[in-house]
Amino acid sequence: MTGEQLAENWARLSAWEMLAVGLAIAYLVLAVRQNRWCWVAAFVSTAIFTALFWGVELLMQSALNVYYMGMAVYGWWQWGRGGRGDGELAVTRWRWQAHAGILVLVVLATLISGHLLRLHTQAAWPYLDSFITWGAVVTTFMVARKVLENWAWWMLINALAVFLFIERSMLLTAGLHLSYLVISVFGWISWYRDFHGARNRAPG
Repeated sequence: MTGEQLAENWARLSAWEMLAVGLAIAYLVLAVRQNRWCWVAAFVSTAIFTALFWGVELLMQSALNVYYMGMAVYGWWQWGRGGRGDGELAVTRWRWQAHAGILVLVVLATLISGHLLRLHTQAAWPYLDSFITWGAVVTTFMVARKVLENWAWWMLINALAVFLFIERSMLLTAGLHLSYLVISVFGWISWYRDFHGARNRAPG
């Protein structure tokens, strides 16, 4: 991609994409801080992205954002229901066997949906799009349940997403996922400290 093409793509970026990116960053920063209002930012951002991705033929990404909208509602309810004495849902961890099983399921789902998209649609990068989608489906559920390892999953998913969105000329969205990589590191550190701090405070 030449410098002129990059400049042209930047000039075509819509106000809607900039709004969606801003709200998505707000979501992640609030999620790192375990602030329940992250789910409100997520709901509005993903509603916008649903339409944007459909417009650039990333069909799985568009469908994923419909799912994100539903998970924003679930996350708001889950975090508000709580689980500790102070009403705040606690950070937990899943065993490595659970993550290995999830990886197998994500790969299988990727092969199936990628094959179907390649045969029956004009979707761009059907297998990569599918892997990012199915991985994000599981990882978003981990965030809603405050599973620490969600941050490691997001690092992998967002690294792949950066390439995908640059190739589709969605430069702000690619930049968003690049920032996600950095923020995910801080998310891991913050939640890790909270998890071990809660264990040290536990009686017995």
